[in-house]
Parts: sequence; structure tokens; C-alpha cells
Amino acid sequence: METIRFDELQLDERILRAVTDMGFEAASPIQAQAIPVQMEGRDVVGQAQTGTGKTAAFGIPLLQKINPDSKKLQAIALCPTRELAIQVAEEIRRLSKYMHGIKVLPIYGGQDITRQIRGLKEGTQIVIGTPGRVMDHMRRKTIRCDHIHTVIMDEADEMLNMGFLEDMETILSQLPEERQTVMFSATMPAEIQNIARQFQKEPVTVKVVKKELTVPKVTQYYYEVKPKTKVEVMCRLLDMYAPSLSIAFCNTKRQVDELVQDLQGRGYFAEGLHGDLKQIQRDRVMSSFRSGTTEILVATDVAARGIDVDNVEAVFNYDIPQDDEYYVHRIGRTGRAGKEGIAFSFVVGREVYKLRDIQRYCKTKIIPQAVPSLDDITAIKAEKIMEQVMEQIRESDLTKMVSLIERAVLTEECTSLDVAAALLKLSMGEENEDIIDSSRPARSLDDLDRYGRDGGGRGKGNRGGRDSRGSRYGREVREEREDMARLFVNIGKNQNIRPGDVLGAVAGESGISGKLVGSIDMYDNYTFVEVPREYAGAVLKAMKDVKIKGKNVHVEKANGRGR
Repeated sequence: METIRFDELQLDERILRAVTDMGFEAASPIQAQAIPVQMEGRDVVGQAQTGTGKTAAFGIPLLQKINPDSKKLQAIALCPTRELAIQVAEEIRRLSKYMHGIKVLPIYGGQDITRQIRGLKEGTQIVIGTPGRVMDHMRRKTIRCDHIHTVIMDEADEMLNMGFLEDMETILSQLPEERQTVMFSATMPAEIQNIARQFQKEPVTVKVVKKELTVPKVTQYYYEVKPKTKVEVMCRLLDMYAPSLSIAFCNTKRQVDELVQDLQGRGYFAEGLHGDLKQIQRDRVMSSFRSGTTEILVATDVAARGIDVDNVEAVFNYDIPQDDEYYVHRIGRTGRAGKEGIAFSFVVGREVYKLRDIQRYCKTKIIPQAVPSLDDITAIKAEKIMEQVMEQIRESDLTKMVSLIERAVLTEECTSLDVAAALLKLSMGEENEDIIDSSRPARSLDDLDRYGRDGGGRGKGNRGGRDSRGSRYGREVREEREDMARLFVNIGKNQNIRPGDVLGAVAGESGISGKLVGSIDMYDNYTFVEVPREYAGAVLKAMKDVKIKGKNVHVEKANGRGR
């Protein structure tokens, strides 16, 4: 797929600004082909399936032609269903965000027609409607066609299947002779071809033929989530499956930056990759990812092209891709060289229907899963630790270790089971001991806010941190600067606290980026943490009455190098 950026399409600066705000970098194949032809004023027949970015393909050139100073109706887009009409209207509104004075009105059956009439009388330049309701308004003379210069038929074959052929012909026959007619259809049955011959003038055919794609042997799951819980679900899956390397795909540059910030704030080794990065930055990020220093790469589809890393164990579709082909390209990043791979997709609301389209198109099975509870994660952690223990028993000479434990059992009045349980607790952390208690109710995403505070940030168990003195969790040590304030926290190593726990608590509670936190100096019973001086007051206020790993902590400004 050849990449064409939106800033190469000679768009109105206001539209380009809206596209940039939406975070899109490059046009999809149908957009790259259709937009220039429509901007020339030619009639177009576009053959493309759902999920290829058709709305922007006809919406952007349409907005280029609309005169916001005129309140007359200038364009009609016909859609087969009310759901699609609403969806198209919403996207065109987003694209016209900076084009003040443009009004887009969806009209469809089932909605109070008097409200639609009022909206039309107030002055609407673009109507997005179903054929039956558009015809109703035309009969009532509440839709006047005199100034219409563009008509669009979206999913024409679907309108045909729903019995709207005569309605489409009636509407088209009543529109001005001098107009631009644009039609998009996934298939081209004879009736649709007849409409093109009858109502279009020398149309240009734009066709995006989707090639057969082979879905790699990757276990695929999806989770129905709310937008605000995506990060928490991803962190739970990271903790549960503990992939050594993983890639998370987002649809926009903005979402990449936000997710990287959220993950870093929770103590994960994450870096972002998108089109705004210079080549030297891309090289640094990829080198870090290949070496394993960065464990989670967050990327857009365009930026991820050409990435070839064999040891990726998991792929996260943090956002459902716009194009079905992108789904296959994404999950193909894992499960390479005969290794097992796993793909997780996060679905919000109506996106579940988009995922079903992907399944049909790719001829694959994406298995629905319940969001894992904290109990699930703890059980998996314990199971993995026990697997490692059994591997050590089978493959290692443990004679010296057995002698040490025997000595402890004889001198400390404890059993070997006590020693094993204590070692398991040290491996898993105290917060997991509470969750193991079956008498406690499992905490779900409904307890998201409480969980974030109880845990003091997610962290990555034993995978994070470096030296416990003068170090930062997964980041380089910074020299103390005058613009940094030093805070005292009355908790330390003896309370089984790690630098990542402190970092997660500070970033999670105060809302500042984890990148801004300076050095974390941890001692037996207290810790010093540096934060930007301008945020010190907000951090102190946010950290009041906070718990880290279930323990109450007190935070205050440190006096000099000590207290």
C-alpha cells in the first residue's frame, strides 16, 4: 500500500487542521484515489468495502465545495440505515470542525419529523439521510433541491438489498441536472450499474480490491471495554501474560502519546512510534525495542510499517483498525518463526460490529473474553512462579540451597513449607497476598479508581527497577536540579516497596507524567523522590491520605539532602 499523506492532497487548511486533530497521518487507499478525482468535480463510482475509510473519501472533497455563507441545502448523502446516517454525519462534523457556519443534519425514519423540519428551516448545507425519509421531506417541500450541487450514495448495493432502488431513482431524478454524483458500493450488481449509467456523467471508477490475506496462527481474543478502562485492562493483561515484547496499535498519534505516558506512569517500559518522530528518534526507539530495554512499543499503523522483530509475543489492538487489512498486518507482528503469539483487541460499544466484519473478511475467529479480575492475575502469577520453581527442581543442583533451608528450619523453628510460602510472598508482593484471600470479593473494573490507589500504580512486579538507591524505575538517573523539589516519603525497602511503586503512586495520584519525576532514593524506612518544583504543591496535595501497597504513607517536603 503506497502511503499518501493528507498534507499532499492540497486540502483546505481548515480541513487539514481537523484531520490532524483527529490524529490521522496518511490517507487510506480509497481516500488517496477518490479525493483528488472528486476535487476535480468528476462523477465517481467507488468500489470499496466497509472499513476502508469511505466516509472521509467523499466527506473531505464535499466539504471543500460547501459555501458556509449560504444557508441553502447544497448536498445530500443517502445511506441505507439510520445508524450509518448518524455515523456519517458525526464524521463530517468532525472534519468540518474549523469550518464555521457549516451545519450537517442527519434525517431518518423513527425520529420526530417536526424536529427535522425545524433543523432544515434553520438552514442546513448538508443532509445525511435514509432514502425513505429524504423522499418524505421532498414531498413536504421541506427539502428543496434548487441549490444542491453534490449527491452521494453510500453503500448503494445495501440500499438496493433493502428495497430502496425506486426511492434512489426518484430522488436522483428530482435533483438539478448540473451536479456531481458520487456512488460508493462494495459490489456492483446490474441495478447499481444501471443507476451509474442513467444518472452519472462519464464517471471515474475508483476501485480498491482487497487481496486475500492469510491470518497467521495467532490466538486472538477481544474484550468489550469502556474508553476510560482500556489502560487498566491492558495492564492487567500485561501482568497476566507477562510478554517479553509486545506492540500496541493506536489509530492516532495523539493516542500513542497518551498511552505511552499512561504506561510509563504505571512503571512499564514503553516507547511510542509515529509519524512526528524524526528518523534518529525512530532508530533509537527501535533499537531499544529490539534489545528488550523497551518492552512495549506503542505505534500507529503507518509508523509500524517495516518493523521486523521476531520475538514479539503479544499484539494489542488498543484501537480497532480503520481498515480490515490493517488488522491482519498488526497481528502478523507476533507468532513468527514458528513461535506462539497472542493478539488482544479492545472493543468499545458499536465497534463490536466492526470486529465481526473483520472476522468475516479475514475468515478468522476472534474469541470474546471476560476482563480478568485481580484474583485471576494473582493466580496466574503464582502458577508461573511455581512453574519456574519446578523447572529449577528438575534442572538445577539445589544441594547448597537445601542445606541453607535445613539450617533455617532447625534454628528458626519453622517448617520448609513456611520458608516456601515466605519466598512465594516475596516473589509476588504483599498486595497479591490480600487478593489471594478467597474471603475477599474479587475487585473488578468497577473498582478501578480504588484499585489504582491501593496498588500505588501498577509496576511490573520483579521485572522493574534497578538499584534501590538513587535510581529511577526503568529510567536514567537524573542529576538533582534547581527546578526539582525533593519530597520525603515515610516508607522504604523494609516495607517491601520498590521505586516503581513510588513512581506509580506519584504519577497516578497527581496526574503528572511519569517522565517528569526525577530520581527516587530509597532507604530502609523512607524514600526521597524528586518532582518538578512547579508541581510540588499539587503532588503533596494529591498524595495526602494515599496508600502504597495497602500501607498509609505521609509525604512532605524534605529539608536539604536529608529531612
